[in-house]
This record gives sequence, C-alpha cells and structure tokens, in this order.
Amino acid sequence: MVAAMRMVVCLSMWLSVCQVSGTYIPQEMNRTLQNLRQHYTSLQKISNTDLFDGKHVFSREHLKGKMENQMLFMGGVLEAYEKLFGHMLKQLPTPGPQLAISQNKADASGTGTSGSSAAGDVRSSLTKVLQKIKELKTNRYGEQVNLLQGLQKLKHIEMDNIKVQSKALWELPWVYEEASSLADNVMRRRRRRRQTRSKSRLGA
Repeated sequence: MVAAMRMVVCLSMWLSVCQVSGTYIPQEMNRTLQNLRQHYTSLQKISNTDLFDGKHVFSREHLKGKMENQMLFMGGVLEAYEKLFGHMLKQLPTPGPQLAISQNKADASGTGTSGSSAAGDVRSSLTKVLQKIKELKTNRYGEQVNLLQGLQKLKHIEMDNIKVQSKALWELPWVYEEASSLADNVMRRRRRRRQTRSKSRLGA
C-alpha cells in the first residue's frame, strides 16, 4: 500500500517538473496530479525525507542509451503505471448500492460528507490520469509494449514440461541461427558507422 502511494507521488512530482519545464502535460492534468499528490502524502503521512531519499521507483539510468532502448524502457514504465493506477483504483472503498444512492442525494443537495466526496474525487482523478497514460502508451508506445508483453511470456514457459522441452529442442536451430545473424548484423552496422566517421574526419 505504502509502495503504491509512493509511486503515484513520484509520478505526480515528476510530471509536475515536466510541466514547469514546458513540455507535454496539460494544465488540467497537472492540477489533477497536484491534488493526488497532496491527498496521498497527507493520507499516509509520507515525509519529504522518505520522498526524496534518492531511491527512485524508476531509474533514469535506462534513458542514457540508444533511442530504441529508451523507447522500450518508457513503454515498460507506462505499462507499470497503468497497472499501478488500476491497483490503486481497486484499493478505494466501493460504496454499496444504498450508500451510493444516499451519496447521490447528498451531493445533489450539497450536504455530502467530506469522506465520501474525497473518495469520489480521488477515483475521478485517478481515472483521468490513467486515461492519459493509456492514450500515450497506445498511440506512441504500442510496438514497445507488444515487445515487452512478448518478453513477459518467456518468463512463464513451463520449464519442467517434457513436451515444451522437446519442442524447444526442435526450435533451437532456427533460434540459434536468428540470434547469431542478428548479433552479426548489429556488429556490421557498428563497423560501417565507425568507417563512415573515420572517412568524414579524414575528409575534413
């Protein structure tokens, strides 16, 4: 529970920084994240010392390599946030039918309780941010997410299953061939790039 709270607070603060630097977060989303940050920090009484202890939920180390690797990593981060927000929504109290009717009547009359109103606001805010995350992931990181899902399936291979073992032995020749060929192609591209750079320097 506390870990989930810390993750959404980190997301809120990271996105708030992005907003200050003039990037892609709309003002409404920025305000929503600020409200969520205030709610979860006050709810769990998370201190600034805990928030800024230097241990990031998502490290920036993976954003220093090649662009393709950065895209893959960010696709995984968005996938993780989608699961996180879904989990947080499930943690919110679900009003029963009678309570929901009473709350609707109270909201209509302007006499709703602060607790039920706050829970409704949090649910609405989480849903809005979750939708933005889903849109970004689907529209910009679809290929990376599909690749990550394929990698995740590898973790669930039944290693003790004799049928799986037999199939894997039959498939190993093409897997080995593809893996070797791919690595060789990457090395060739690197060599060509180095040669091109060397020629450019000599020509200069």
